Amino acid sequence: MTTVKISGMRCQHCVASVSKALQAIKGVSQVQVDLAKGEASFEGEVSLAAVKEAIARIGFEVVD
Repeated sequence: MTTVKISGMRCQHCVASVSKALQAIKGVSQVQVDLAKGEASFEGEVSLAAVKEAIARIGFEVVD
């Protein structure tokens, strides 16, 4: 499972938006978003660039 830190999430609506954006990426499965930790985890063979782009499109940022 791959885990990325995401800045800007403040509520359950944010969690739902991030989940939906990640699930829309071809090859991604088993998405879990943790608001308290500010993290999203997922299974799948996908580039980090694709994940960062999908998250940026909805107004959040993947942080290192």
